[in-house]
Amino acid sequence: MPSNVQYDPRLYNEDLAPISGKQRQSWNWYNIFAFWMADIHSVGGYIFAASLFTLGMEPWLVFVGLITSVVVVMKLTNLMAKPSQKSGIPFPVVCRLAFGVLGANIPAMIRGIVATVWYGIQTYLASVSLQIMLLHVAPQLSKYTEGTLFAGLHSLGWMCFIVIWLLQMILFWRGIETIKRFVDFAGPAVYAVMLLLVYWIVTQAGWENIDFNLASKNLSAGQQCWQLVISVSLVVSYFLPVILNFGDFARYATSFRDILKGNLLGILVNFVFFSVITVVITAGTIPVFGQLILDPLETVARIDSFTAVLFGALTFITATLGINIVANFVSSAFDFSNLQPNRLNLKTAGMITALLSACVTPWNLFNNPQIIHYTIDLLAAFMGPVLGIVITDFYLIKKQRIVIAELYHCEQDGKYWYFHGFNRTAILSLSIAALISILFVLLPEFAEKSQWHGLMVDLSNFSGIFGAMLASACYKWLSTKPSKA
Repeated sequence: MPSNVQYDPRLYNEDLAPISGKQRQSWNWYNIFAFWMADIHSVGGYIFAASLFTLGMEPWLVFVGLITSVVVVMKLTNLMAKPSQKSGIPFPVVCRLAFGVLGANIPAMIRGIVATVWYGIQTYLASVSLQIMLLHVAPQLSKYTEGTLFAGLHSLGWMCFIVIWLLQMILFWRGIETIKRFVDFAGPAVYAVMLLLVYWIVTQAGWENIDFNLASKNLSAGQQCWQLVISVSLVVSYFLPVILNFGDFARYATSFRDILKGNLLGILVNFVFFSVITVVITAGTIPVFGQLILDPLETVARIDSFTAVLFGALTFITATLGINIVANFVSSAFDFSNLQPNRLNLKTAGMITALLSACVTPWNLFNNPQIIHYTIDLLAAFMGPVLGIVITDFYLIKKQRIVIAELYHCEQDGKYWYFHGFNRTAILSLSIAALISILFVLLPEFAEKSQWHGLMVDLSNFSGIFGAMLASACYKWLSTKPSKA
């Protein structure tokens, strides 16, 4: 920001300030492509992609759903990227356009909490990979997996968790350029190992023995079409947090054209290809091991080769570090920094994220699927509405116009001051849509013994998409002009 522009310290620090120029906006299309590889190539991404083939659809129909959904994800990501790339500002500052300079803390905190919880879980998953590797190298360490040391985790688990926790902190502390270089390496590295795993699986099983239909039940044509719709919603919902996070990295892109190219390759081409590799490996576990294995860590651990297990575990550690940095760590740090910009820079806020992620004891969350399901789904019920409001405001209300200096002002006549710094229209729209989204999540519990329980379970998969659409419609209807709140 120019030195002659006055800004309010409650809204500004160097990390939240707009960036511009080739020295700061240096990410090209490959860096964006690698960003998506790092995000998708993870244990969670592997399990999610494989699970789509267990929904009961014919394999070709699964790919129809995949292509449809990732096109939607790509379009939404492009929409979220433009304000950040155009003005060089991160997501919390973009939110000031719609929610007000102070009201932006509401969506920022929603995203920050979700990202912190997921950061802890991903850190734990990476630590499990490290445990597998260490136990193969030194089996005598198994004695440190007996009992618990503290908060439900054994001694070896704590050691591995702390090591991964520290590695991520070091990577984050070295700055965005180091993160960019790491991401450029992490995604392709996972592909190399997965292709080797495909070769091993196919060699062991025989191509003719691999069946890509992983469903345990046969569905009618109508039921498969319904599952197709559900699969599209599941994929879009899975990517919702990263769609919101993308602006934090799009601000570093050299041009919007680079973003479009990187997203096309990274989302559409990459996710479909990754899913093909995933289903080949997963389907191959049935003839090779006699059972369906969705977890790649378990697949690697069963290979009777010290080198394969060691190399595979290291790769999945790298992959998890990659997704954790780009999908959770950086974004939550921006969100917490936005709360008190004059006191919290990005590094300090990142330390808060890291500490909170350990405090939630993610291993306990991960080992209780029902708890993590409701914790994440209830928080995510707010993320769809935030997405709908931010996109609607920028494109339909503000007509893609941003007065950057006003985003850092707290004067009552400021363009984004609204009512005491809060846009009541955006907050009301968020509240209405989030409430409906939460009902979608909770309905299966209330209808557990009802004949409608199955339908309620299916509808709960649409909470994120429906929330985004409802919030968008409410906000557009309630907004008469940008200056009103």
